Amino acid sequence: MKKILDYVLSALYLIHFGITLLVFHVIQVIAFNVFGKKAHKVSVDWLNFSLTFGLYLTGASIKLKNLVQLPNDRPLIFVANHQSSYDISPIYWYMRKYSPRFVSKIELAKGVPSISYNLRKSGAALINRKDGKQAITEIARLGKLIHDEKASAIIFPEGTRTASGDMKQFQSGGVATLLKRAPDALIVPVAIDGTGAMNPKGIFPLKSFCKLSFTVLPGIEPAGRKVEEVLAQTQEEIRKVIQPESVAVRS
Repeated sequence: MKKILDYVLSALYLIHFGITLLVFHVIQVIAFNVFGKKAHKVSVDWLNFSLTFGLYLTGASIKLKNLVQLPNDRPLIFVANHQSSYDISPIYWYMRKYSPRFVSKIELAKGVPSISYNLRKSGAALINRKDGKQAITEIARLGKLIHDEKASAIIFPEGTRTASGDMKQFQSGGVATLLKRAPDALIVPVAIDGTGAMNPKGIFPLKSFCKLSFTVLPGIEPAGRKVEEVLAQTQEEIRKVIQPESVAVRS
């Protein structure tokens, strides 16, 4: 019975997902070209709202735990673990007031309705992982952007998804580059848990009735410290949140 529900609910969600991408692609194009960047940002906010709360169609529960009052007068660098592509829309929706831009692989800049258009127009850092110089240049540009706008960047320093919850070591290069151009930025750890369990075997079927959580942890001041030390602390704070459930699952 559970497997049947997985297939049925997954089909419902993926239909919703596809329609959302197509509809909001048109809305984004109109918003950006007719009304400008602010209108485009609003359209992207609601795109991510639709994608996030569409997950309820799978029976999922979604919980945000915000454990800190974040400042509005300085750049923020949200540093998160990465379990699944389903990490993206909730973290954007919940952090939308800080105008977040992602560090994303360049392959996503083409071919995906809504998502590709937003990445190209929002100022996201689109990096070629085979071209280190290009990647650094893009991330540096994003760092300057969040510095100038007092906005935020979202980066997944594992560099790849780890659905099991056993994090790979955080790599310091991207965060270090952001901090060079936005030296007054605050590092904000975000612990993501449960999204990896949704699609352990690919995009279909999704696993239904998963518990998804997004925990925004107290900021870490990077000034005067090595980036590697800051990221090690960031990763440890995230691990404290997601580890207990991971241990329970394995046992």
